[in-house]
Amino acid sequence: MDVHESGQDYLERILMIQKEKGHVRNIDIANALNFSRPSVTIALKKLKNDGYIVINDGLITLTDEGYKIASKILERHEIISSLLMELGIDKTIALEDACKIEHDLSETTFQAIKEHYQKILAKKEQ
Repeated sequence: MDVHESGQDYLERILMIQKEKGHVRNIDIANALNFSRPSVTIALKKLKNDGYIVINDGLITLTDEGYKIASKILERHEIISSLLMELGIDKTIALEDACKIEHDLSETTFQAIKEHYQKILAKKEQ
């Protein structure tokens, strides 16, 4: 994954918006991240030049590589935030902390966290 943390955040947000709305525009990202449209435009240009997104008629689509990165970061975010909430952390704090943690964990540590969380879910289902 050669994308910096901010690029990963953009890709993750694009995927989240796409799942929610079915389409993604510059303004959607600006509103979701509370950034200015010019700032978003600059970031999207870099992601486009690096081959992670395609912009066509104002609609933003993830490339296969962009989707791969976005889905990996989103999975980390969802599992870490869910586990933190399971530990009793307030949802707002858990979501913020997951954003901080998701980028820095090694794959080994994340897989251990994921397996542990899946065990918790399996116990709940019994």
